[in-house]
Amino acid sequence: MVQSVTKLLTFEEFSAWYPDTERRYELHDGIIIEMPKPTGKHSNVTGFLIEELILTIIQMGRRGVWTIPRESIVKSNRGNGYEPDIIVLDRNALAAEPHWERESIIENAQSVKLIVEVVSTNWRDDYFKKRADYEEMGIGEYWIVDYAALGGRNFLGDPKEPTLSVYQLVEGEYQISQFRGNEPIVSPTFPEFHRTAEQIFKTIYS
Repeated sequence: MVQSVTKLLTFEEFSAWYPDTERRYELHDGIIIEMPKPTGKHSNVTGFLIEELILTIIQMGRRGVWTIPRESIVKSNRGNGYEPDIIVLDRNALAAEPHWERESIIENAQSVKLIVEVVSTNWRDDYFKKRADYEEMGIGEYWIVDYAALGGRNFLGDPKEPTLSVYQLVEGEYQISQFRGNEPIVSPTFPEFHRTAEQIFKTIYS
């Protein structure tokens, strides 16, 4: 749903406007977008990944250092505002975030260890807009979890299959690795994350 506006908004105007509600909004090219309400399957996948990432953080000895906030907004270099399904933050870097304490806004790539988007019907945002903005910001690792194979064939192949894509920033550009079926996920940031794509995708039936 596109919020009716009379002019394109700046990120600062969007932040000041953001209502106290359970609904989620993002700012795309100056336009406020109400994000689709997640389905049960989407919530199952997101919840499973949060649990597994927390366990991995503990196993890696990063408990208390890396954290997964309930919600936060990422401000891109272009002034867009995104609320990721999952974001892993480095507490030590948050002191340099000018708006974190008051508004839970992230502006610096150094604060982010990982961003995860679980694909919904607005899959183009995840594969095109957000991927480009996260790359430009310098976000080191970005996952696109496409459990329903909604993305285009140029991303998923033909025939399309459920796919987890890991984008790793190498010399300023994302390099992609994709995982399907019983292939174990390989994450540069989370080497102790020992789960397969199928183990993640099958949670939609839980």
